[in-house]
Amino acid sequence: MVSAQFAWGFPVRHVGSATMSKVQTIPGNPRGRLQFAPEGWPFIIPTLLLLMLSAALCWWTPSIILALLLTFMVNFFRDPERLTPEGEGLFICPADGKVIRADRDESGAYVDIFMNVFDVHVNRAPMSGRITHMKYFPGNFINASFEHAGEENERNRFEMRTDDGGVIAFTQIAGLVARRIVSYTAVGDHVEAGQRIGMIRFGSRVNCEIPAGYELCASVGDHVTAGKSVIARKAGS
Repeated sequence: MVSAQFAWGFPVRHVGSATMSKVQTIPGNPRGRLQFAPEGWPFIIPTLLLLMLSAALCWWTPSIILALLLTFMVNFFRDPERLTPEGEGLFICPADGKVIRADRDESGAYVDIFMNVFDVHVNRAPMSGRITHMKYFPGNFINASFEHAGEENERNRFEMRTDDGGVIAFTQIAGLVARRIVSYTAVGDHVEAGQRIGMIRFGSRVNCEIPAGYELCASVGDHVTAGKSVIARKAGS
């Protein structure tokens, strides 16, 4: 069984993704033409209505503030379709953001991804397989880039048995601003690589636990994309 460990660092470059093939179909969570996470509508619609009312009454200062807030919300809750790489032994990135940890020990490899408030916050399954365990931990809301955030903050840990028989794990961790972790899946569900599995509202991170036998394709400072970037590849595949 993989086990969690945590450590961090910072710099910046971009990770390329494997050959793309088709837009990944998302069972149970189609976005259609409006590519927004459904959790955003309770924030976006009231803000839009208030903006319209404020503008109609010529309250320009509140209108400007509401317009900026609406722009932030639309950007935060966007959820574009992604071209998911296909192939054996690919560990697909589950979150948009910057890699703040990428290392390994005798039991496997660890990649931690920090999402700032401008990243897409919908998370995706890193491989195809069945979810065998989920555990929610209530906790604090310290800055998600801190070393101890992975042990102290609100978080939701997934374990999966992949279609090739391996065991992987990944953890959604709430951050300083994030106050709610939303799951789209349950124990026993079979998910496809790149499928939406949940989101974290307003700034957070995802920690990945990759079994031994995988080669890392990401380094600290890389900017990666959920459902698109390959962050590890099974040796020999």
